[in-house]
Amino acid sequence: MAKETTNQPPRRAALWLLATLVVALVYYLPVVQEAFSTANVIQDDARQHVFWMQRYLDPALFPGDLIADYFQSVAPPGYRGLYWLAAKLGLSPLLLHKLLPLPLLLLTAGLCFALTLQLSASPPAAAIASLLLTQGLSLTDAIVSATPKAFLYPLLLGFLYAVARGWRWGIAGAVVLQGLFYPQLVLISAVLSGLRLVDWGRRRLASRSHWLAAAAVLAAAVAVLLPYALQSHGYGPTLTAAAARSLPEMSLSGSRTQFFTTDPAAYWLEGRSGLRLATALTPVTNGLGLLLPLLVWRRSHKLVGLSLLLQVTVASLIMFIAAHLLLFRLHLPSRYTQHSLRVVLSVAAAIALVLLVRQTWRWAQRGWQRGLVGVFGGLLAALVLLYPLATGGSVTAYQVGRAVPFYEFLRQQPANTLVASLSSEANNLPSFTGRSILVGEEYLIPYHSGYYRQMRDRALRLIEAQYSPDPQVVQQLIRDYGITHWLLDGNAFNPRYRQNNGLMQMFPDAAIAGGVPVLQPLAQAETCLAARHRNRLLLDAACLARTLGGEASP
Repeated sequence: MAKETTNQPPRRAALWLLATLVVALVYYLPVVQEAFSTANVIQDDARQHVFWMQRYLDPALFPGDLIADYFQSVAPPGYRGLYWLAAKLGLSPLLLHKLLPLPLLLLTAGLCFALTLQLSASPPAAAIASLLLTQGLSLTDAIVSATPKAFLYPLLLGFLYAVARGWRWGIAGAVVLQGLFYPQLVLISAVLSGLRLVDWGRRRLASRSHWLAAAAVLAAAVAVLLPYALQSHGYGPTLTAAAARSLPEMSLSGSRTQFFTTDPAAYWLEGRSGLRLATALTPVTNGLGLLLPLLVWRRSHKLVGLSLLLQVTVASLIMFIAAHLLLFRLHLPSRYTQHSLRVVLSVAAAIALVLLVRQTWRWAQRGWQRGLVGVFGGLLAALVLLYPLATGGSVTAYQVGRAVPFYEFLRQQPANTLVASLSSEANNLPSFTGRSILVGEEYLIPYHSGYYRQMRDRALRLIEAQYSPDPQVVQQLIRDYGITHWLLDGNAFNPRYRQNNGLMQMFPDAAIAGGVPVLQPLAQAETCLAARHRNRLLLDAACLARTLGGEASP
């Protein structure tokens, strides 16, 4: 009997953990269904971060491709290594990116449970925290993307758990992994470790163990960040704030590259420049986390975990400010708050919820009062459990490629095939065909000037050529870049197309000459047609160049 009594708390926690993982699995099932609903499915961000990894299966792919070379060069080494290893084992990167979210989500849920249990000693609070975080992640594409940000959550939670347990080597190991998969997280961890060098409650230096832990973090941070500092990938320099303000697309509302806005509230709270508190407060029940300091205020025994949650928050805000001061050398300011604050509020909300129920239960002395508390607790439980039903389901941002004739045709072309297009379909071609494109809205990332300058020039020249009445402009573009095919939307020469096309909206300063574009009659006559999908035409660029030069097309 004594043995049963001794083992009861761990068994109870294990049951709560099992329930937590089952719930996380249930949340992921619709994602699996969508991911494997058809052959040509890829997550939106994976179109940037995963497509080039097809080189691991076939090194001949994307020869001399500026876009593939750039995204390969900026990918964190641990992230690259994981996909490389999987490819060596015969697993396609495009398949792996659909399989990874499940283990990452389960690992995240388990670590969130472990951290909250360590901070609160309450299995129900740990289960609720994991549920809230799982809900929040189901309403964003962070984990589903299987890009570097998908690894952020388990790495942050693992680090915090090691800190809470006082595991120096675990802390150092977590920081190393952070640097290999999501380097910005290392800076938050380093600042947090610095904050813990002072015992703020007693207003004195912290114990020797905190100093040793901070030294381990510093050593690990230097080891993993130094290679980034010394790296020269050939696409620099990093974009400066002044240079960014000179680019119209960086202030264009709705643009993929928008960073600046004239609305101060939006600038500091939303988008890539803001705290993104709305993200941290998803689901809305995370707002209960703001009550936690009030619930433990002046209690006889302070909640030990509250100090760690506050330190994470302060460290994130410090790095947010630093990222603004050093724009864009520490990348985007929102990267330092939107994810870490979601973790903090999920854990804080769960602990606050359990404390709130316990305190109201202690207050209730009569039967009707306890009945009222039971109803209150039931309503809170229903709010937590049923909230996702009001949101319309999981957010995956999966993109479905439907231009199958183009994919099949281009896969049969040589590896040095290069497609020029203003169509949004161009964003899918590298992933579904393994062939290069000249430019695409999805790949216009402005934070390294050497890369973006080339991409911007390509976009401006392509816009100019597609609407130019001068055959030589089109011919020159084809020759300069070695374009093999030109993809045109059926309504490409409709004035409304220019107003609604995403790529053209980004570059309002593009030079568009008057007159009838030379490509328009060729498209209408389907001259040099290589493949068709509905109203889209894939034209042979060499044939176009010959036709525009006055030679008869084959």
